[in-house]
Amino acid sequence: MTDTVYEDLTHLGGRGEIPASPDDAVLETVANPRPESRYLVRFSCPEFTALCPVTGQPDFAHLVLDYVPGPRLVESKSFKLYLSSFRNHGGFHEDCTLAIADKVGQAASPQWLRIGGYWYPRGGIPIDVFYQSGEPPLGLWIPDQGVASYRGRG
Repeated sequence: MTDTVYEDLTHLGGRGEIPASPDDAVLETVANPRPESRYLVRFSCPEFTALCPVTGQPDFAHLVLDYVPGPRLVESKSFKLYLSSFRNHGGFHEDCTLAIADKVGQAASPQWLRIGGYWYPRGGIPIDVFYQSGEPPLGLWIPDQGVASYRGRG
């Protein structure tokens, strides 16, 4: 492969400043080197943080995003910086989880996408948020996301 394939990337290989907000974040993509193959890509973020839009207190989640690439792949460093941009962003669990799915869908046009947002309790109630773009492609191996529902200390 030649370096010209990656010449439009602005985050990869650089310092990588965290965007001020999710709206300011640029989610970069690269050409799928195997567009003829159907395969699953998984991003797992066990330490995702956002802020409660009412109290300003931190909310924590374990996010698992699975997608079947179309013509583009999500560039992982820009994805990491995008997720980090939520650190000072106020948003309900549902909105944060679906905003991530929307941004990936718009940037990469995957054949299929799902996200599991496994949020840790605040106020004694854990909230898990799940989304998928439709039926998964037939014949594709899709492993379990591997994150158990919150059980507390017992």
